[in-house]
Amino acid sequence: MLAVLSTPRKLLRKAAVIAGIMGLSACDPSMMAAPGGGSGPNINTNAPVPVALLIPRSDTGAGGLAASLENAARLALASLDGVQIDLRVYDTGGDAQRAAVQAETAVAEGAQIILGPLFGEAANAAGVAVADNGINVLSFSNNPSIAGGNVFILGPTFRNTANRLLGYSSRQGRNSVVIVHPQNVEGEFGKAAIQTAASQNGVRVAGIESFPFSQEGVTSAIPRIRSRIESTGADSVFLTSNTAGALPMLLQLMPEGGVNPATTQYLGLARWDVPTQILSMPGAQGGYFTLADTASKSAFDSRYRAQFGKDPHPLAGLAFDGIAAIGALVRQGRSDALSARALTQNSGFQGANGVFRIRPDGTNERGLAIATVRNNQVTILDPAPSGFGGAGF
Repeated sequence: MLAVLSTPRKLLRKAAVIAGIMGLSACDPSMMAAPGGGSGPNINTNAPVPVALLIPRSDTGAGGLAASLENAARLALASLDGVQIDLRVYDTGGDAQRAAVQAETAVAEGAQIILGPLFGEAANAAGVAVADNGINVLSFSNNPSIAGGNVFILGPTFRNTANRLLGYSSRQGRNSVVIVHPQNVEGEFGKAAIQTAASQNGVRVAGIESFPFSQEGVTSAIPRIRSRIESTGADSVFLTSNTAGALPMLLQLMPEGGVNPATTQYLGLARWDVPTQILSMPGAQGGYFTLADTASKSAFDSRYRAQFGKDPHPLAGLAFDGIAAIGALVRQGRSDALSARALTQNSGFQGANGVFRIRPDGTNERGLAIATVRNNQVTILDPAPSGFGGAGF
Protein backbone atom coordinates (compact mmCIF):
# COMPACT_ATOMS: atom_id res chain seq x y z
CA MET A 1 0.00 0.00 0.00
CA LEU A 2 1.28 3.46 -0.82
CA ALA A 3 2.87 5.56 1.86
CA VAL A 4 0.78 8.55 0.78
CA LEU A 5 -2.18 6.88 2.47
CA SER A 6 -0.40 5.81 5.63
CA THR A 7 -2.82 7.72 7.84
CA PRO A 8 -6.40 8.96 7.49
CA ARG A 9 -5.21 12.37 8.69
CA LYS A 10 -2.86 12.73 5.71
CA LEU A 11 -5.61 11.57 3.39
CA LEU A 12 -8.03 14.14 4.72
CA ARG A 13 -5.49 16.96 4.72
CA LYS A 14 -4.82 16.49 1.01
CA ALA A 15 -8.53 16.39 0.30
CA ALA A 16 -8.97 19.71 2.09
CA VAL A 17 -6.50 21.31 -0.33
CA ILE A 18 -8.45 19.95 -3.30
CA ALA A 19 -11.75 21.18 -1.91
CA GLY A 20 -10.18 24.61 -1.37
CA ILE A 21 -9.12 24.81 -5.01
CA MET A 22 -12.63 23.85 -6.12
CA GLY A 23 -13.76 26.84 -4.02
CA LEU A 24 -17.49 26.38 -3.61
CA SER A 25 -19.39 29.62 -3.46
CA ALA A 26 -22.48 30.85 -1.69
CA CYS A 27 -23.56 33.19 -4.45
CA ASP A 28 -24.44 32.30 -8.04
CA PRO A 29 -23.51 34.87 -10.70
CA SER A 30 -25.75 33.12 -13.22
CA MET A 31 -28.69 34.34 -11.12
CA MET A 32 -27.39 37.88 -10.96
CA ALA A 33 -26.05 38.51 -14.48
CA ALA A 34 -27.66 38.43 -17.87
CA PRO A 35 -28.76 34.86 -18.73
CA GLY A 36 -26.74 34.81 -21.93
CA GLY A 37 -23.57 36.09 -20.33
CA GLY A 38 -22.03 39.54 -20.44
CA SER A 39 -22.63 41.23 -23.77
CA GLY A 40 -19.02 42.32 -23.81
CA PRO A 41 -17.83 45.76 -24.90
CA ASN A 42 -17.30 46.61 -28.56
CA ILE A 43 -13.58 46.73 -29.22
CA ASN A 44 -11.20 48.17 -31.77
CA THR A 45 -9.30 45.11 -32.99
CA ASN A 46 -6.60 47.32 -34.51
CA ALA A 47 -5.68 48.71 -31.08
CA PRO A 48 -4.30 46.93 -27.98
CA VAL A 49 -7.11 45.16 -26.11
CA PRO A 50 -6.90 45.69 -22.33
CA VAL A 51 -7.16 42.32 -20.53
CA ALA A 52 -7.11 42.04 -16.74
CA LEU A 53 -5.38 38.99 -15.24
CA LEU A 54 -6.58 38.36 -11.68
CA ILE A 55 -4.28 36.00 -9.76
CA PRO A 56 -3.51 35.35 -6.06
CA ARG A 57 0.02 36.74 -6.12
CA SER A 58 0.23 37.45 -2.37
CA ASP A 59 -1.53 34.26 -1.25
CA THR A 60 1.17 32.28 0.57
CA GLY A 61 -0.45 29.01 -0.42
CA ALA A 62 -0.94 29.83 -4.09
CA GLY A 63 1.74 32.38 -4.93
CA GLY A 64 3.80 29.87 -6.92
CA LEU A 65 0.78 28.87 -8.98
CA ALA A 66 -0.05 32.53 -9.53
CA ALA A 67 3.43 33.15 -10.93
CA SER A 68 3.10 30.15 -13.24
CA LEU A 69 -0.27 31.40 -14.49
CA GLU A 70 1.19 34.83 -15.25
CA ASN A 71 4.17 33.26 -17.04
CA ALA A 72 1.87 31.14 -19.17
CA ALA A 73 -0.28 34.13 -20.06
CA ARG A 74 2.81 36.04 -21.20
CA LEU A 75 3.98 33.02 -23.16
CA ALA A 76 0.66 33.05 -25.00
CA LEU A 77 1.04 36.77 -25.75
CA ALA A 78 4.21 35.98 -27.68
CA SER A 79 2.25 33.60 -29.92
CA LEU A 80 -0.52 35.94 -31.06
CA ASP A 81 0.98 36.86 -34.42
CA GLY A 82 0.15 40.52 -34.64
CA VAL A 83 -2.76 40.69 -32.20
CA GLN A 84 -2.11 43.31 -29.54
CA ILE A 85 -3.18 42.62 -25.96
CA ASP A 86 -2.46 44.96 -23.08
CA LEU A 87 -2.18 42.53 -20.14
CA ARG A 88 -2.72 44.12 -16.74
CA VAL A 89 -2.15 42.01 -13.61
CA TYR A 90 -4.16 42.42 -10.41
CA ASP A 91 -3.53 40.61 -7.12
CA THR A 92 -6.58 39.01 -5.48
CA GLY A 93 -4.64 37.58 -2.55
CA GLY A 94 -6.85 34.53 -2.88
CA ASP A 95 -9.68 36.47 -1.23
CA ALA A 96 -13.15 36.75 -2.72
CA GLN A 97 -13.87 40.25 -1.47
CA ARG A 98 -10.54 41.52 -2.75
CA ALA A 99 -11.17 39.80 -6.07
CA ALA A 100 -14.44 41.71 -6.43
CA VAL A 101 -12.71 45.02 -5.68
CA GLN A 102 -9.89 44.25 -8.11
CA ALA A 103 -12.34 43.30 -10.82
CA GLU A 104 -14.16 46.60 -10.42
CA THR A 105 -10.84 48.45 -10.41
CA ALA A 106 -9.69 46.68 -13.54
CA VAL A 107 -12.89 47.60 -15.40
CA ALA A 108 -12.67 51.19 -14.19
CA GLU A 109 -9.13 51.27 -15.59
CA GLY A 110 -10.32 50.05 -18.97
CA ALA A 111 -10.21 46.24 -18.87
CA GLN A 112 -12.56 44.77 -21.48
CA ILE A 113 -12.44 41.18 -20.25
CA ILE A 114 -11.19 39.48 -17.08
CA LEU A 115 -8.97 36.40 -17.08
CA GLY A 116 -9.09 34.62 -13.69
CA PRO A 117 -9.47 34.54 -10.73
CA LEU A 118 -8.27 31.09 -9.67
CA PHE A 119 -10.61 30.06 -6.86
CA GLY A 120 -14.32 29.54 -7.42
CA GLU A 121 -15.51 31.86 -4.67
CA ALA A 122 -13.27 34.66 -5.92
CA ALA A 123 -14.38 34.12 -9.53
CA ASN A 124 -17.99 34.21 -8.43
CA ALA A 125 -17.45 37.48 -6.59
CA ALA A 126 -15.58 39.03 -9.52
CA GLY A 127 -18.33 38.04 -11.92
CA VAL A 128 -21.05 39.58 -9.79
CA ALA A 129 -18.99 42.76 -9.33
CA VAL A 130 -18.70 43.47 -13.07
CA ALA A 131 -21.95 41.93 -14.34
CA ASP A 132 -23.66 45.29 -14.71
CA ASN A 133 -20.75 46.47 -16.86
CA GLY A 134 -21.34 43.68 -19.38
CA ILE A 135 -17.82 42.35 -18.79
CA ASN A 136 -17.14 38.63 -19.12
CA VAL A 137 -14.95 36.64 -16.75
CA LEU A 138 -12.86 33.66 -17.89
CA SER A 139 -12.09 31.99 -14.58
CA PHE A 140 -9.47 29.33 -13.92
CA SER A 141 -11.91 27.48 -11.64
CA ASN A 142 -13.28 24.03 -12.49
CA ASN A 143 -16.36 24.48 -10.30
CA PRO A 144 -19.49 24.24 -12.48
CA SER A 145 -21.68 25.71 -9.76
CA ILE A 146 -20.25 29.19 -10.42
CA ALA A 147 -20.53 28.96 -14.22
CA GLY A 148 -23.21 30.94 -16.00
CA GLY A 149 -24.17 34.52 -16.64
CA ASN A 150 -20.96 36.40 -17.33
CA VAL A 151 -18.71 33.79 -15.67
CA PHE A 152 -17.07 31.07 -17.79
CA ILE A 153 -14.81 28.44 -16.27
CA LEU A 154 -11.67 27.20 -18.03
CA GLY A 155 -10.74 24.46 -15.56
CA PRO A 156 -11.32 20.85 -16.70
CA THR A 157 -14.69 19.61 -15.46
CA PHE A 158 -15.81 16.26 -14.12
CA ARG A 159 -18.68 16.27 -16.60
CA ASN A 160 -16.31 16.55 -19.57
CA THR A 161 -14.15 13.69 -18.27
CA ALA A 162 -17.10 11.46 -17.37
CA ASN A 163 -18.73 12.01 -20.73
CA ARG A 164 -15.54 11.13 -22.61
CA LEU A 165 -14.98 7.98 -20.57
CA LEU A 166 -18.53 6.66 -20.68
CA GLY A 167 -18.83 7.48 -24.38
CA TYR A 168 -15.72 5.43 -25.12
CA SER A 169 -16.66 2.64 -22.70
CA SER A 170 -20.14 2.28 -24.17
CA ARG A 171 -18.64 1.91 -27.63
CA GLN A 172 -16.64 -1.01 -26.23
CA GLY A 173 -19.89 -2.71 -25.18
CA ARG A 174 -19.94 -1.62 -21.53
CA ASN A 175 -23.40 -0.31 -20.69
CA SER A 176 -23.89 -0.54 -16.91
CA VAL A 177 -21.86 1.04 -14.15
CA VAL A 178 -21.59 1.23 -10.37
CA ILE A 179 -20.40 4.63 -9.11
CA VAL A 180 -18.05 4.65 -6.11
CA HIS A 181 -17.36 7.95 -4.36
CA PRO A 182 -16.27 9.37 -0.99
CA GLN A 183 -18.79 11.21 1.14
CA ASN A 184 -17.38 14.68 0.58
CA VAL A 185 -17.98 17.64 -1.72
CA GLU A 186 -15.65 16.46 -4.45
CA GLY A 187 -17.20 13.00 -4.38
CA GLU A 188 -20.72 14.39 -4.71
CA PHE A 189 -19.68 16.54 -7.67
CA GLY A 190 -18.07 13.53 -9.30
CA LYS A 191 -21.11 11.33 -8.74
CA ALA A 192 -23.45 13.91 -10.27
CA ALA A 193 -21.18 14.32 -13.31
CA ILE A 194 -21.08 10.56 -13.91
CA GLN A 195 -24.86 10.27 -13.58
CA THR A 196 -25.36 13.00 -16.18
CA ALA A 197 -22.80 11.47 -18.54
CA ALA A 198 -24.35 8.03 -18.15
CA SER A 199 -27.74 9.38 -19.18
CA GLN A 200 -26.23 11.11 -22.21
CA ASN A 201 -24.44 7.96 -23.35
CA GLY A 202 -27.16 5.38 -22.75
CA VAL A 203 -25.32 3.77 -19.83
CA ARG A 204 -27.32 2.36 -16.91
CA VAL A 205 -26.28 3.44 -13.42
CA ALA A 206 -26.65 0.06 -11.71
CA GLY A 207 -25.79 1.37 -8.26
CA ILE A 208 -24.00 3.96 -6.17
CA GLU A 209 -21.72 3.15 -3.26
CA SER A 210 -20.35 5.91 -1.06
CA PHE A 211 -17.99 5.70 1.90
CA PRO A 212 -16.84 7.92 4.77
CA PHE A 213 -13.64 9.66 3.76
CA SER A 214 -11.21 7.66 5.89
CA GLN A 215 -9.15 4.50 5.62
CA GLU A 216 -11.75 2.66 7.68
CA GLY A 217 -14.46 3.97 5.39
CA VAL A 218 -12.69 2.69 2.28
CA THR A 219 -11.98 -0.71 3.81
CA SER A 220 -15.57 -1.23 4.94
CA ALA A 221 -16.91 -0.23 1.50
CA ILE A 222 -15.09 -2.99 -0.44
CA PRO A 223 -17.57 -5.84 0.33
CA ARG A 224 -20.51 -3.55 -0.49
CA ILE A 225 -18.99 -2.57 -3.81
CA ARG A 226 -18.40 -6.19 -4.79
CA SER A 227 -21.92 -7.15 -3.70
CA ARG A 228 -23.50 -4.29 -5.64
CA ILE A 229 -21.64 -5.22 -8.83
CA GLU A 230 -22.58 -8.89 -8.48
CA SER A 231 -26.25 -8.29 -7.63
CA THR A 232 -26.85 -5.79 -10.45
CA GLY A 233 -24.76 -7.42 -13.16
CA ALA A 234 -22.85 -4.16 -13.72
CA ASP A 235 -19.99 -4.52 -16.18
CA SER A 236 -17.98 -1.50 -14.98
CA VAL A 237 -17.16 0.49 -11.88
CA PHE A 238 -16.46 4.24 -11.94
CA LEU A 239 -14.20 5.70 -9.22
CA THR A 240 -14.32 9.44 -8.50
CA SER A 241 -11.29 9.48 -6.15
CA ASN A 242 -7.90 10.88 -7.09
CA THR A 243 -4.37 9.72 -6.31
CA ALA A 244 -4.02 12.14 -3.38
CA GLY A 245 -7.13 10.66 -1.83
CA ALA A 246 -8.72 7.22 -1.69
CA LEU A 247 -7.80 5.98 -5.18
CA PRO A 248 -4.65 4.03 -4.22
CA MET A 249 -6.53 2.11 -1.53
CA LEU A 250 -9.42 1.35 -3.87
CA LEU A 251 -7.14 0.12 -6.65
CA GLN A 252 -5.36 -2.15 -4.19
CA LEU A 253 -8.24 -3.42 -2.07
CA MET A 254 -11.02 -3.82 -4.63
CA PRO A 255 -9.23 -6.52 -6.68
CA GLU A 256 -8.18 -8.22 -3.44
CA GLY A 257 -11.81 -8.07 -2.34
CA GLY A 258 -13.18 -9.80 -5.42
CA VAL A 259 -13.77 -7.03 -7.96
CA ASN A 260 -11.77 -8.55 -10.79
CA PRO A 261 -10.40 -6.00 -13.32
CA ALA A 262 -10.38 -8.75 -15.95
CA THR A 263 -14.19 -8.94 -15.88
CA THR A 264 -15.23 -5.57 -14.43
CA GLN A 265 -14.05 -2.49 -16.30
CA TYR A 266 -12.49 0.06 -13.94
CA LEU A 267 -12.88 3.74 -14.88
CA GLY A 268 -11.36 6.75 -13.12
CA LEU A 269 -12.47 10.37 -13.01
CA ALA A 270 -8.94 11.48 -12.07
CA ARG A 271 -5.56 10.89 -13.69
CA TRP A 272 -3.93 7.59 -12.76
CA ASP A 273 -0.43 8.23 -14.12
CA VAL A 274 0.92 10.23 -11.16
CA PRO A 275 2.50 9.20 -8.90
CA THR A 276 3.98 6.36 -10.93
CA GLN A 277 3.37 3.85 -8.09
CA ILE A 278 -0.30 3.84 -9.12
CA LEU A 279 0.63 2.13 -12.38
CA SER A 280 1.68 -1.03 -10.55
CA MET A 281 -1.53 -1.40 -8.58
CA PRO A 282 -3.77 -4.34 -9.54
CA GLY A 283 -6.91 -2.27 -10.08
CA ALA A 284 -5.14 0.08 -12.48
CA GLN A 285 -4.35 -2.67 -14.96
CA GLY A 286 -6.66 -2.28 -17.95
CA GLY A 287 -8.55 0.62 -16.38
CA TYR A 288 -9.67 3.67 -18.33
CA PHE A 289 -8.81 7.27 -17.46
CA THR A 290 -8.23 10.44 -19.46
CA LEU A 291 -5.22 12.55 -20.33
CA ALA A 292 -4.81 15.85 -22.11
CA ASP A 293 -3.61 15.85 -25.71
CA THR A 294 -0.07 14.58 -25.18
CA ALA A 295 1.49 16.35 -28.17
CA SER A 296 0.01 19.73 -27.29
CA LYS A 297 0.93 19.42 -23.62
CA SER A 298 4.50 18.38 -24.45
CA ALA A 299 4.90 21.35 -26.80
CA PHE A 300 3.58 23.79 -24.21
CA ASP A 301 5.75 22.35 -21.43
CA SER A 302 8.85 22.57 -23.64
CA ARG A 303 8.20 26.19 -24.57
CA TYR A 304 7.55 27.10 -20.95
CA ARG A 305 10.78 25.45 -19.77
CA ALA A 306 12.78 27.14 -22.52
CA GLN A 307 11.38 30.55 -21.57
CA PHE A 308 11.34 30.31 -17.76
CA GLY A 309 13.82 27.57 -16.91
CA LYS A 310 11.41 25.36 -14.98
CA ASP A 311 8.32 23.25 -15.45
CA PRO A 312 4.90 24.94 -15.48
CA HIS A 313 2.38 24.26 -12.75
CA PRO A 314 -0.21 21.72 -13.98
CA LEU A 315 -2.83 24.49 -14.05
CA ALA A 316 -0.66 27.07 -15.82
CA GLY A 317 -2.01 26.12 -19.24
CA LEU A 318 -5.38 27.61 -18.30
CA ALA A 319 -3.95 31.12 -18.50
CA PHE A 320 -2.36 30.28 -21.85
CA ASP A 321 -5.77 29.07 -23.04
CA GLY A 322 -7.53 32.23 -21.98
CA ILE A 323 -5.11 34.47 -23.87
CA ALA A 324 -5.16 32.13 -26.88
CA ALA A 325 -8.96 32.29 -27.06
CA ILE A 326 -9.06 36.07 -26.73
CA GLY A 327 -6.30 36.46 -29.30
CA ALA A 328 -8.00 34.15 -31.79
CA LEU A 329 -11.25 36.11 -31.54
CA VAL A 330 -9.56 39.50 -31.84
CA ARG A 331 -7.69 38.22 -34.90
CA GLN A 332 -11.04 37.65 -36.61
CA GLY A 333 -11.50 41.43 -36.61
CA ARG A 334 -14.88 41.29 -34.85
CA SER A 335 -15.91 44.23 -32.74
CA ASP A 336 -17.90 41.77 -30.58
CA ALA A 337 -14.89 39.47 -30.10
CA LEU A 338 -15.30 39.52 -26.31
CA SER A 339 -19.03 38.80 -26.24
CA ALA A 340 -20.53 35.59 -24.91
CA ARG A 341 -21.58 34.64 -28.44
CA ALA A 342 -18.01 34.94 -29.71
CA LEU A 343 -16.44 33.21 -26.71
CA THR A 344 -18.75 30.23 -27.13
CA GLN A 345 -18.16 29.73 -30.85
CA ASN A 346 -18.69 26.07 -31.67
CA SER A 347 -15.34 25.58 -33.42
CA GLY A 348 -13.46 26.25 -30.19
CA PHE A 349 -9.79 27.11 -29.75
CA GLN A 350 -6.37 25.49 -29.70
CA GLY A 351 -4.89 25.63 -26.22
CA ALA A 352 -1.92 24.48 -24.19
CA ASN A 353 -3.40 21.03 -23.67
CA GLY A 354 -5.25 20.59 -26.94
CA VAL A 355 -8.51 21.74 -28.43
CA PHE A 356 -11.21 23.20 -26.18
CA ARG A 357 -14.39 25.19 -26.42
CA ILE A 358 -16.44 27.25 -24.00
CA ARG A 359 -20.06 26.26 -23.61
CA PRO A 360 -22.97 28.72 -23.46
CA ASP A 361 -23.76 27.51 -19.93
CA GLY A 362 -20.35 28.74 -18.77
CA THR A 363 -18.61 25.35 -18.60
CA ASN A 364 -16.20 23.94 -21.17
CA GLU A 365 -15.34 20.91 -23.27
CA ARG A 366 -11.78 19.71 -23.79
CA GLY A 367 -10.32 17.19 -26.17
CA LEU A 368 -9.17 14.28 -24.01
CA ALA A 369 -7.34 11.06 -24.76
CA ILE A 370 -8.46 7.72 -23.35
CA ALA A 371 -5.57 6.02 -21.57
CA THR A 372 -5.10 2.65 -19.87
CA VAL A 373 -2.39 0.79 -17.95
CA ARG A 374 -0.69 -2.21 -19.53
CA ASN A 375 2.30 -3.92 -17.94
CA ASN A 376 2.56 -1.01 -15.49
CA GLN A 377 2.86 1.50 -18.36
CA VAL A 378 0.46 4.12 -19.69
CA THR A 379 -0.95 3.30 -23.12
CA ILE A 380 -3.17 5.61 -25.19
CA LEU A 381 -6.22 3.72 -26.45
CA ASP A 382 -7.96 6.60 -28.21
CA PRO A 383 -6.06 9.84 -28.95
CA ALA A 384 -7.47 13.21 -28.05
CA PRO A 385 -9.56 14.64 -30.91
CA SER A 386 -7.99 17.49 -32.82
CA GLY A 387 -11.34 19.15 -33.51
CA PHE A 388 -15.01 19.02 -32.60
CA GLY A 389 -17.60 16.67 -34.01
CA GLY A 390 -15.67 13.39 -33.73
CA ALA A 391 -16.13 10.44 -31.40
CA GLY A 392 -14.27 12.18 -28.62
CA PHE A 393 -17.07 14.70 -28.37
